[in-house]
Amino acid sequence: MKKKRTRIVVIGGGTGLSTILRGLKQHPFDITAIVTVADDGGSSGRLRDDYDIPPPGDVRNVIAALSDVEPLVEQMFQYRFSQSNDLGGHSLGNLMLTALTEITGDFNHAIAEMSKVLNVHGKVIPAANKKVTLHAELSDGSDIIGESKIPSGHAPIKRVYLEPSNLKPLPAAVHAIERADFILIGPGSLYTSIIPNLLVKGIGQAVIRAKGEKIYIANLMTQQGETRSFTASQHIEAIHEHVGEAFIESVLINEKELPPSIYENYREENAEPVKFDIERLQEMGINIIPKEIALIENGTVRHDAVNLAEWLWEYTVKKRQTMQE
Repeated sequence: MKKKRTRIVVIGGGTGLSTILRGLKQHPFDITAIVTVADDGGSSGRLRDDYDIPPPGDVRNVIAALSDVEPLVEQMFQYRFSQSNDLGGHSLGNLMLTALTEITGDFNHAIAEMSKVLNVHGKVIPAANKKVTLHAELSDGSDIIGESKIPSGHAPIKRVYLEPSNLKPLPAAVHAIERADFILIGPGSLYTSIIPNLLVKGIGQAVIRAKGEKIYIANLMTQQGETRSFTASQHIEAIHEHVGEAFIESVLINEKELPPSIYENYREENAEPVKFDIERLQEMGINIIPKEIALIENGTVRHDAVNLAEWLWEYTVKKRQTMQE
């Protein structure tokens, strides 16, 4: 009898999501990635406006991360044109997803077809199947329209919201969440990559209802314009406030303090390592999982996809054994 694979749903966007998926695909997980469609900058933003479709950029990166093709094929898919006024800034993958959406008439169908071509391990589902606009209401009462403009705000973010507000999720996304053994939230930009997914009506509610363990992968660094000086608990509180209910059960944090050089390297970006306020997290009733999940390369810190995936694999095996005893 074939052993049932552990079902993992990962919710997020940006480079953080793609990074951890590259690690997860090395293990026999049943993976579903639910990807933000709030981006409105660069190539994605241009195609979004020109063709009235969801932005393909984050989806493209996730497809590439989960693909199993020759390195040259992935390089081609990710190739960005630079020597043309018309094509300049566009990646080939974005253009291919746009073309497939035009041909099939449906963005999600285009993703499924592209996933077959690139032999993707798992499913890639957009948080919404149509164009959306992300707004940010700041603490000074002003409103910023557009995901790409939000990090440049000069006051703390009070809340973010989507227009239109009555978006419905794809049934496949809700189904994946409901049957997941584990739901991973993040890592990624809090207000522009993570929360927008949970604002789509039905996705946030499905996560709350789901029986699978909900784990937040804590960001390693704060972000100018979004989470300056935020602690780990403040990230989680912002997620809960936007969804309307506390649902995160566990948080994965980096157990080793980052070296002083990181503070210097990120000073120009007004970013600093996220403070893991253990006592506050414990007060919130959240299970704290400290692991070595940071990787430093060329002065830049990011999540270690290999260590993170190996931890999750060991964690799921232990959970299964516990449930069977």
